[in-house]
Amino acid sequence: MIETAQAFGVDIGGSGIKAAPVNLEKGEFAEPRLKILTPEHSTPKAVGDIVRQQLEHFEVPEDVPVGIAFPAPVKPGQKLDYMANLDQSWIGVDVTEVFSEACGRPVTVVNDADAAGVAEQRFGAAAGQEGLVIATTLGTGIGTALIYDGVLIPNTELGHIQLPKGKGDAEKYAASSVREKLDMGYKKWAKRLTKYYSLMELYFSPQLFVVGGGVSRVSEKFLPYIDIKTPIVAAKLHNEAGIIGAAYYASTKMQKNAD
Repeated sequence: MIETAQAFGVDIGGSGIKAAPVNLEKGEFAEPRLKILTPEHSTPKAVGDIVRQQLEHFEVPEDVPVGIAFPAPVKPGQKLDYMANLDQSWIGVDVTEVFSEACGRPVTVVNDADAAGVAEQRFGAAAGQEGLVIATTLGTGIGTALIYDGVLIPNTELGHIQLPKGKGDAEKYAASSVREKLDMGYKKWAKRLTKYYSLMELYFSPQLFVVGGGVSRVSEKFLPYIDIKTPIVAAKLHNEAGIIGAAYYASTKMQKNAD
């Protein structure tokens, strides 16, 4: 692993497992990422083996912090009770333990939306923002991360907030995948997003919303039409946020443990 890297990040998704060494001074990859397709049977052993392969590929030294962004709520010392995008055999498993054993070293595991939010707060669209930042990822569902004065409030699932007037679960009404399924125009979709962000605004009074996910690359097509009072901006790190955020989160955890 090259000298400009201070940490290593992995982003585990339902279709691909991406990893890269990260330069934490600049908030960017120190080397091009390596992506390996998520195995069809994405069991703990199968996924753990791939993460180990990625560490070996980049020759990551033992003393480098390793962070893993994972698609489920992660509570340290507790076993998973929910899994949507990987094999159901993950339920009842201690995720940190699985990856630490597979990699032969301690690792830090964080929810994937939280990792992306941390990256945007430290290096991206929310850098330097005080107060409450709500970072959202619009994709298959709606992921959320709450960060208050730079401190992550982990494992929020506010994509499942219930919308009024019978609209139901927010992500089933306003996720990017819903827009695609219904072949909905961006302006019409923005009306749905307005209902979601208006409710979040009412409940939490944030200083800033950051909108990530792949669709953030075309944010000019829908962000201007979301009618709320709170500033709302597109994420800057896009699909790199999970890797960068996981690496940064792991480095802060290692520093706290050292102190």
